[in-house]
Amino acid sequence: MLEIGSIIDGKYKVLNQIGKGGMSVVYLAMNERANKQWAIKEIRKDGLSNYEVVKQNLIAETDILKRLNHPNLPSIIDVIDGEDTFLIVMDYIEGNPLSDALKNEGVQPQDKVIEWAKQICDVLGYLHSRKPPIIYRDMKPSNVMLKPDGNIMIIDFGTAREYKSKSLADTTCLGTQGYAAPEQFGGQGQTDARTDIYCLGATLYHLITGHNPCLPPYEMYPIRQWNPNLSSGLEEIILKCTQKNPNDRYQNCAELMYALEHYDELDIEYKRKQNIRWKTFLATGILTCVSLISCLGFKFAENNTTNNSYDQYMKNAVSSGTSEEMTENYQNAINLNPGKENAYLDLLNKAFLEDENFSQDEAAKMTQILGYKGSGNRSNESYLEGNKAAYEDFSFQMGLAYYYYYEESGNKPMSQAWFDIASTSDNLESNKVERAKRLGRIAGYYASLKSSNKAGDTTTTYRDYWNDMVKLVDGNLVEMDNNKTALVMYKELVYRIGEDCLNFKASGVTKEELESQLDKTKSRIETDIVILNENERTEIESLEKTIFDNIEWARQEVKVAYSEKYETGGKNNAATGTND
Repeated sequence: MLEIGSIIDGKYKVLNQIGKGGMSVVYLAMNERANKQWAIKEIRKDGLSNYEVVKQNLIAETDILKRLNHPNLPSIIDVIDGEDTFLIVMDYIEGNPLSDALKNEGVQPQDKVIEWAKQICDVLGYLHSRKPPIIYRDMKPSNVMLKPDGNIMIIDFGTAREYKSKSLADTTCLGTQGYAAPEQFGGQGQTDARTDIYCLGATLYHLITGHNPCLPPYEMYPIRQWNPNLSSGLEEIILKCTQKNPNDRYQNCAELMYALEHYDELDIEYKRKQNIRWKTFLATGILTCVSLISCLGFKFAENNTTNNSYDQYMKNAVSSGTSEEMTENYQNAINLNPGKENAYLDLLNKAFLEDENFSQDEAAKMTQILGYKGSGNRSNESYLEGNKAAYEDFSFQMGLAYYYYYEESGNKPMSQAWFDIASTSDNLESNKVERAKRLGRIAGYYASLKSSNKAGDTTTTYRDYWNDMVKLVDGNLVEMDNNKTALVMYKELVYRIGEDCLNFKASGVTKEELESQLDKTKSRIETDIVILNENERTEIESLEKTIFDNIEWARQEVKVAYSEKYETGGKNNAATGTND
């Protein structure tokens, strides 16, 4: 076991033991250089007859986590394969598993369970959207950590796997009996996204009823048999999630997310009221039509067609009083004609990015809209894919949204899949295709450089990263795009110079190269940015000032990093990239 107070790998000081399992011990550690706490999971080689099997599972788990970047998932920072132990350094998650909440408090409040379900659904949707998709396969209360702020984190990826489209069945039976779907027990097909939906349904059942599906009677009854005051809509959702036949469940997380967001509309009482309203409306409508058909029949048909037309929804969106109304109108337009790109682009740029922040909720909403199938078996996204040029343009815009604006600061890894689509386009302008390729590579660097460790498991270097960034801002960006896009790209470059100058130095980038790029950026802004629209003057000038301030900050960072007195590794633990 690790000694309290010992220093691991020259930088992690072990503070105390915080957890223990059958084959591992978890410690709280402090990286004193970065002034940040981490969790270290220790797996000892002695005492494990199947250590190599365990090690391979751990390597598979860490490989998966290192490629992911989601606010509800922990990050793997380092992997240390020592002589007697295998150590995994990861984010320290303050909080307790939901299994503790069940043990200490019993049944959980319905509103909380639904909120947790939405967060879990968002995580699973993110995993399933990877290429190839990642199937978690072990959702249960003990694998969901509840943080003090009320948000959750998904832990333990030991049973996760990448979906193989040509595989007919899984080769191993993994998961926790009671929560696991039937197909996880061999010979019943391959696990896929619907497997995770089953496990989530079983987890919700346990949280909302307090009855563990792993224990007698080993069956999940309708939740209102345990508590009649529970929502019949939530009961319907859990029943659909836990159907034995995967085809009878929600087919993806977007469908499930939509149901969770509208669970009250599935309630029996709600449906009864809606039926009464509908019948009243129908009866009134029939009487009205009979009395007015001679003079208003054609006019009514014309107005009805107009009010439900794609163009009318688009006009309604522009004149909407709230962002919610705008989003709803764009969504209606998309559902009416999912192969047309206008509503997708306006929803993204006018509704979601108006405040220059692509929030987690907005990203989840876009995912839900893309996955919506209506009365058919095709999703909205599949219809848009049929319009190749439109889909490639939308993918480029989605890549930019994730890269620069997700949760205000951007999420590079989440942008990569969208840029990959745009980078192979034969329809986009050549400069956009080239930018998609370069931004996609840079996005890939974030996950690769972040997971780099002393084992040398990445071929990416900060020199590669630097070269691509410089090429990305080469030329007149204003002529290629516009003032705002150019400034956003310059802002990102300057910030990365100041933040990563130690890493660039270690990869052979010279001080002169960094300073020269700062000079070029300032010169480009001063000569290329011309404000023609007075409505954008305040915003542009504010962004310019921010960049100029950042340039001076970056100069100081470069000066310190390249000074002889500076000790390697003294800023933000730059050698491991743990501040990215």
